[in-house]
Amino acid sequence: MTATGLVLAATSACSTPGAVGGATPAPTSASTSTTPQVTRTPDGATADPSPGTPPAPEPVPTYQATVSALTPELAARMHASWRPGCPVPLEDLRHVALPHRDMTGGVVQGELVVHVDVADGVVEVFRTLFDAGYPIASMRLVDDFGADDDASMAADNTSAFNCRAVTGGTGWSEHSFGRAIDVNPVENPYVHGSTVLPSAGAAFVDRPDAPGVIHDGDVVVAAFAAHGWQWGGHWTRPIDYQHFSTTGR
Repeated sequence: MTATGLVLAATSACSTPGAVGGATPAPTSASTSTTPQVTRTPDGATADPSPGTPPAPEPVPTYQATVSALTPELAARMHASWRPGCPVPLEDLRHVALPHRDMTGGVVQGELVVHVDVADGVVEVFRTLFDAGYPIASMRLVDDFGADDDASMAADNTSAFNCRAVTGGTGWSEHSFGRAIDVNPVENPYVHGSTVLPSAGAAFVDRPDAPGVIHDGDVVVAAFAAHGWQWGGHWTRPIDYQHFSTTGR
């Protein structure tokens, strides 16, 4: 299910987008000359370049992420998702700002709050997804939804930290530790018997080959696994297709 992430100084950069996951990445730049092609008429006069010459390809956006410690302003913004008594102190959380591809293939800025121990790995996971062209509908702090997990899921929001109980239980969710991330909740719903959360996820219970849908063995599962994260899609009851955690819970 869901949650949101956080903040220390570190900057990651780089990327070479590939293809996968339903979204078409921007074309890779080619080393073509920008000098117009010129032809000569029989009498030696110069002719204009052909009007049909295609334009040079657009440069591919680079992946640049930052990991930062929580500022007082950000801590105040997180008043809904964190409170005294939560199992992780604010100083152990980090704000991760990173670009991601949206459902139209565009590049937008996203943010997560995660535990300091996993922040750098999270940057690399989403670098892999960015390079692969995997689309993410939304990536905002759950506080933008009043820390309401249902509202965040309904908005198809990818999130991480949220100090809350596990779904359907009373113990702490792994999101409460900043060690769980929910990815594209609508396309990857939580399924327990006849319960599907969010409700719009009912259209994706049969796991169609559609943008944003996660499948076993795909680039999303592999990218998280490479950094020690386990997928809730491997569970049997419930099945939580959106959920990744470092503990398997």
